[in-house]
Order: sequence, then C-alpha cells, then structure tokens
Amino acid sequence: MPVTRGLIIDTPWIDHILEGRKDWEMRAQPTAIRGWIALIRKGSGRIVALAKLVECGKNLGPEEMIEAFDHHRIPERMIRSGEVAKWVVPWKLAEIVPLAQSVPYDHKNGAVIWVSLSEEVSRQLEDAVAGKANPSSEIAPSQSRRVENHSNLTHPVSDARKVEIKPVSRPIPISRPDQERSIIGRSRLSAGNLNNSHFYLTDFLNAFPADTIGGKNADQAAARSLTIEWGSTTPEISDIDLSKRMFRKRGWVRKFFAASGAKEGDIVVVSLIAPYHVHVGLEPRLHF
Repeated sequence: MPVTRGLIIDTPWIDHILEGRKDWEMRAQPTAIRGWIALIRKGSGRIVALAKLVECGKNLGPEEMIEAFDHHRIPERMIRSGEVAKWVVPWKLAEIVPLAQSVPYDHKNGAVIWVSLSEEVSRQLEDAVAGKANPSSEIAPSQSRRVENHSNLTHPVSDARKVEIKPVSRPIPISRPDQERSIIGRSRLSAGNLNNSHFYLTDFLNAFPADTIGGKNADQAAARSLTIEWGSTTPEISDIDLSKRMFRKRGWVRKFFAASGAKEGDIVVVSLIAPYHVHVGLEPRLHF
C-alpha cells in the first residue's frame, strides 16, 4: 500500500512513539484517513517512522484521559490544568516501525498536520512497509544534508542513502513523578552560573545518550532531545551543546534558579526518570 501522507508530530510525543511507549496520537478532530502513514518529527523536515493509523476513538473526558496515560503519555497535571483540553481524540497507531535513518522530504508551505509525499519518497517508504528494505536499499536522491549519527554528531551524506528499519519494542513503562529516580550527576553553582542562567554537565556528560549531544550551532543540534522536568507544569525539551557542556535551551534555567532560590555553592542534581527523560533539582542544603 503506498505511503502518500506524513503526519507531523511534535517533541516529546514523537520520541514516546519511537521508544515504544505511546500508540495514541491525541488530536482535536477525528480523521477519516486509515492505513500506512509516515511519522514526521516537527520542524526537522525528516520522516522518522512508519505506522498504521487503524482507528479514531471517541472524545475522551479528563478522567478517561488520565486512565489512558499508558497510550498517550500526557501527564495528569497537563490534563487537569486544561492545557490539553482540546486534544481529546485518540488517533490509534499500530505496527509502528522506527527508521534507523530518518528520510528527508520536501515540506510544502502551510503544511501543519498532514504532508503530501512525493512519488519517489512514497515508493521507497512502500518498500519499507513491505519489508523489502535491506542494506542495499536506497532512498530518494537529495542534496548533501545533515543526518543523525551517534559516533559523529553531524555529517553530510551523499546523494543516495540507505533505508533501514528496526522493530519497535513493546511499551517501556515510564516512571511516574512519585517513583524513585536515579541520580546521574551533580553540578555546583558558581556566581557566573547564576548570572548567566546555566550550569555545567561536564562531569557526567557520558551519562547522557550519545544521540542527545550536538554541536555548538543550531544546525548541529543532536538527533534526539531530552525531556527535562524541573518543577514547571510543562517540561522543557532540549539537547546538549557539547562545546558549552550544558543544555542548549537555557531560558528555563533562570526560572528554575528563581523558583528554587538557588545560591552560589548550591548543587544542581540531575536524575534519570526514564530513557531520554531527566529531572533537575537542587540538593538540600545542610544546616548546622
């Protein structure tokens, strides 16, 4: 069956799908589209997976949404706050197939939900759906572009690239806020950190997945981002800037310092909640 459409999905929801934890994409309206579709990481210009859209469920109320957490991964606090009040229609996915290498496509202006794929891209994705992709399969020619690579942060590719698919595992339970976290590193705050709204990850960079560490410029961003919980109602999404040894997005750090009352000498603790999902907080001060 031809794969002619791509569905644009934002971070972190696309990551939950790729990691096998999410099979409902919550939308504001139902859709009549069924069958194989491409899944596109919003803002990347790349197809990262294939899936079957098999059904649209009924509109869900808040309690139903909370009970269905294992399908959509929207935190309870976001549901109860009304932040996702209109995203109540589950588009149910099946046979999710992440691509080992993402595939570029031409993004038409104005496309915000669905993207029409060219015949060339569609044909090669159809081969992947049919299980024909192998080490000799090639995708559509494209100009030299940057792609994900774990050993090299970014590199240009030639006009022909291989398409490779890998199976998705069954959903991995994601830790709830009240579950135990595993500390992966600590960073002591200096006056410079506080004044410039950042903290260093130098001593524990190796604790993060290699594909979340990118170059110094935005066009060298890592292939994957981390979801960062720090006390706000909405998590932050960021990769790591290797040249600065810190999270690339730093606007939230100022708010975190203010909310936590951070002072020079305090220690920021970074803990692992689940793969690609961390918590940032201050270590309690000792009082004598």
